Amino acid sequence: MSKNRFGGMGMGGANMGNMLKQAQKMQQDMARLQAELEERTVDASSGGGAVSVTVSGKKEIKAIKINPDVIDADDVEMLEDLIIAAVNEAMTKVDEMMAKEMGKITGGLNIPGLF
Repeated sequence: MSKNRFGGMGMGGANMGNMLKQAQKMQQDMARLQAELEERTVDASSGGGAVSVTVSGKKEIKAIKINPDVIDADDVEMLEDLIIAAVNEAMTKVDEMMAKEMGKITGGLNIPGLF
């Protein structure tokens, strides 16, 4: 250990070692959790359940279900809008799930590039 210019001791090696161990554990926990979250799915719907979407934690669309009653050849645009709304809602839910679960590990620290 070296003395700082005020005559006191700088950050001790033991403290730095503990911080490094904690950081490594946090990194391992985050990697494990991210792998688990990528396997989870979230569901979202639009149009009162007319369109339902299932998305994985990897943001991959796993399923889209469309109620046949909303299929109207004269109004394809409405169906497209319902699909977009359901997919966007599902993606938002994935982001929220990731942030919530990772926040449990990081203690709410905002770590850029985490996701």
